[in-house]
Order: sequence, then C-alpha cells, then structure tokens
Amino acid sequence: MFAATNIDDMLVLAVFFGHAGHERAAAARVAAGQYLGFAGILAASVAGALGAGLLPGSAIPYLGLLPLLLGLRAARRAWNSRRDAGDEAPAASGAGVLQVAAVTFANGGDNIGVYVPVFAVAGTASMVGYVLVFLAGVAVWCAISWFLAGRPLVARALSRWGHILLPVVLIGIGATILIEGGAFGL
Repeated sequence: MFAATNIDDMLVLAVFFGHAGHERAAAARVAAGQYLGFAGILAASVAGALGAGLLPGSAIPYLGLLPLLLGLRAARRAWNSRRDAGDEAPAASGAGVLQVAAVTFANGGDNIGVYVPVFAVAGTASMVGYVLVFLAGVAVWCAISWFLAGRPLVARALSRWGHILLPVVLIGIGATILIEGGAFGL
C-alpha cells in the first residue's frame, strides 16, 4: 500500500535530491522534510480513522495550491538566477525542510484517502504497525531517490536541468491535485 500510494514521491524526491547536489546538509533537509510531510499525512490519516475528521473532504483538493505556489516561486528564482548569472545554471542550494514537507503533504491527499479507511478497520495495534512500516518506507524511498539522483547520467541531467525540472514538477503536482480533486469546478 505504501509503494502504490507513494510512487510519485520517488520522482519528486529525486528532483529535490538532485537539486541539493552533493551537499549533505541539503540532502538531510530533503529527508527531514519528507519525514515531516509524511508525518503530517499519517497524523491526518490516523485522526481521520479515529473519527476526528481533521480536514473536510472538500478542502483536500486545495492542498494542490501549496506545490503550485512553491513551483511558481522556484520558477521565479530560477528565472532571476539565470538572468543575473547569464546562461550558467544556478547553484544548487537545495530545498528547505518546510518546502519539501509542504510538497509531500500536499501530494498526499490520495494517501490520506487510502489510509483512512484502512486504518479505520485495522484496529489500534495494526494501525501502529502500518505507521511504523510506512515510516521505514520513507527511509527506503529517500535512499532510492538519493541513489537515483546520484547516478552519473541522472545527476548530470538533474544538475543541468534540475532548476527547470523542479518548478515544472511542483506546478504539475499542484495542477493535478487541483484538477483531479475538482477544485474551482475544474
């Protein structure tokens, strides 16, 4: 269930890790952001399963505004950096913890939709087991994505095009969440 609901995160994480370059601190911020965002997804799912109804269903599509706005911000930064530096690609400083967390959480609306009913029927002990396995899965996803971003061919592509790819991916995620969720009557 974790793999099926998070396959799209692997690409996003690879882009974030690629944007971080070889900076260990930047890579650590990506991993921390992924854990923070996924912890939010799990908290919302557990709360929903326990009947707390943390977010009304009609609000979930609007989570797509987070990655959309972050993508637009990244595009503006890439544009300004490119204009200021001529034609050289901007230096990779990586994404912040909160930026990665916001994208992860916003991209997790489908996760919440899947996890809530499963957690609701699983019982407390099984729900705790799911949460622990999913948290281990985040570590595996981060490792695979970091590995992919570190492959010479992938690393060169991300180094050369990552400043363009990151905004495109974020805007695409945001638009997809908004459109598939039916926000604004789309």
